[in-house]
Amino acid sequence: MKNRIKDVWPFLIILASAILLIQLLYKPETRESIIFFPIDQNASFLSASTALSLSQQKEQVVDWTVASELDSPSYLRQDVGLLFSNGKLKGVLNKWKPNTSSLYQKMKVEGDESNLLQAVAYHYAEIHEGEDTFKSAQTMSSDRLYIIDSAFSPLGSFKTPTTDVQAEWKKSLDGLVTKTVETSWAKGMRELQINGGDYNALPLTELPAYSSRPYPGFTPAQWAKVTGNLWEGLYKNYAIGIKKEDGAIQNPVDSTIPLILLKKDRKEVLVLIIDKKGEATLLRQSISY
Repeated sequence: MKNRIKDVWPFLIILASAILLIQLLYKPETRESIIFFPIDQNASFLSASTALSLSQQKEQVVDWTVASELDSPSYLRQDVGLLFSNGKLKGVLNKWKPNTSSLYQKMKVEGDESNLLQAVAYHYAEIHEGEDTFKSAQTMSSDRLYIIDSAFSPLGSFKTPTTDVQAEWKKSLDGLVTKTVETSWAKGMRELQINGGDYNALPLTELPAYSSRPYPGFTPAQWAKVTGNLWEGLYKNYAIGIKKEDGAIQNPVDSTIPLILLKKDRKEVLVLIIDKKGEATLLRQSISY
C-alpha cells in the first residue's frame, strides 16, 4: 500500500501544478466597473478637468488629459474619458486605482484634417463606510478644440474664435458635426421606431453642462441618480465595447456621439448608439425615485 501511495503522489503533484498553470494562463481579464451608489454628501471633488491642446505646430498632435482629485482617498477612484473628432469617437481614456484620491491620464492624439474635437469625462469614486455601506461621489468635465489644418491655412487651433477667419472655421466645423450626428441619429431613431416627440434630446457632449445643476424638471437628487446610472450603462455597454444584441462586442471607435433621450414624463432614459457601420443600438433605463 505504501508503495502505491508513493507511486501516485508525484502524479498528484504534477496534476495540481498543471491545473494551477492553466488557471494562471487562462484567467479571464477583469475590469473595474462603475456602479452607482447613493451620493456621499460629505465627499467632494477638489478638482476635475478635461483638457485639449495642440502640442505641435508642424504636425497635428493634440495633448488630451483627464485629471481629478477627491478631498480624501476612497475605496476606488475611476475616471473615464471619451474624445470625439467631427462627431465620431476618436479615443477612450480609462483609469482606476484603489485607495487613492487623485488620478491623471494623458494621451497624444494625431490628426490630418481640420476638425472639431470634443472631450467629455466622468469622474467617479466608490466610498465604503464599513463593510456593507457603499456610497459614491461623481462629477463631469469637458473641453473642445477647433483645429485648422488645410492647404489654405497654417496649422492652428482655438477654443473661442477671436478673428473673422476663426469664426468662419467654427461655423463650418459646427455645421459639419451637426449634419453628421443628426443624420445618423435620425436614421437610428427611424429604424428603432422611436418617437422623438416623447423625449428631450441631449447629446452626450452636452451632458457635463449639467454636472453642477440638474436638467430642467429634475431635482438635484433625482438628476444625480440619473447621471450615475447613465454613466454606469455607458461604461459597461459603450466605452469598453458596444454590446450588440447577438452578444458580440464591437470596438466603439468611429461610432457617432451617443444621444441621450430623456422621456418627458421623466420615467425613462434612452441612449442611442450608432456604431461605425451605422447600425443602431439602444440602452434603456427606467427612472425610479
